[in-house]
Amino acid sequence: MITKITGTLRKVHDEELTLEVNHFEYEVLVPEFVRRQVQHRLGEAVSLETIEYIEGNPMQGRMVPRLVGFATEAEREFFELFCSVDGVGVRKALRALVRPIREIAVAVQNQDAQTLSTLPGVGEATADRIIAKLRRKVAKFALMVDRAVSAEPADVEPTTVEEAFAALVSVGHSESEARSLIDKAVRLGKKFKTTADLLEEIFRLGS
Repeated sequence: MITKITGTLRKVHDEELTLEVNHFEYEVLVPEFVRRQVQHRLGEAVSLETIEYIEGNPMQGRMVPRLVGFATEAEREFFELFCSVDGVGVRKALRALVRPIREIAVAVQNQDAQTLSTLPGVGEATADRIIAKLRRKVAKFALMVDRAVSAEPADVEPTTVEEAFAALVSVGHSESEARSLIDKAVRLGKKFKTTADLLEEIFRLGS
């Protein structure tokens, strides 16, 4: 089992990265919060803690090995816990984890189903199952120190980006479109004090 991979970051897509390792290129799936941490490091060496799983339908005879990558062992551990909830699984967890692990763990600890249900693909029923299954298992993750590794300029708070992402998806943009619009705005290097400021800039760029 591959538990860690280090290579040169060659490509960053919406849901996966491509790492070059000794003339081989590996596709590594990543949740949104990891993508934001490393997307500015194209051409640099990147190390990711990984889990490996097999995706596909054995009845159809097509099974594909996949890697999922994380910046730290703690992030990987939380992801595996999140996947253990009934009705979640790897693909849903990849889509849902758009916010830092600490924030999600705090919501679980506080039994805040309303916050959890705003995560992509997580409705009220799934939020209740997450709380029931994980509430007594996430205390250490709720105490995590936020990593000072971010794809956004220093003047853009991660929470502002996450709220803008949720707002864009809520009004009909696909997750891919939302990421693209936000990336375009934050690359300008402007200071966005609020989510409204960021959304206003996104609107200006698109008008």
